Amino acid sequence: MDNTTRSRTFPNNDEANATPTLPEDEAPVYYEGCPGCAMERKVENSTGIPYKEFVFVGVTSLASALPISSLFPFLYFMIQDMHVAKNEQDIGVYAGLLGASYMAGRFAGSLFWGVVADRVGRKPIIAFSLFTVSLLGSSLTLYLD
Repeated sequence: MDNTTRSRTFPNNDEANATPTLPEDEAPVYYEGCPGCAMERKVENSTGIPYKEFVFVGVTSLASALPISSLFPFLYFMIQDMHVAKNEQDIGVYAGLLGASYMAGRFAGSLFWGVVADRVGRKPIIAFSLFTVSLLGSSLTLYLD
């Protein structure tokens, strides 16, 4: 092998970070019924801050946190009143199991609702979940007989 040094050229930062552009004579192609194309069209036509989308995401996040945040303060008393635990020291174990089962149910439910959302659409499923959470969350009493 000979001792020649090979010179390499590296692109400068401006060339490496440049966004690819379409030639001026080519316009982007959008397909009917394509969700990605619809989003690209919406981004091209939008100006300013998307307040409507921020409000929608905020309400959805609050509605998602509502069931779990309203469950944990009452777990101790629910387990105590239903006489699930034999003694008071076991209430913490049952509360932990109940909280973990709630999260496991959310995991399994998210798989199901993810498939349904892919077929029906995300917005109808989010609207349905907001409606059911607010309907169940606004109930004044839950009868446990």
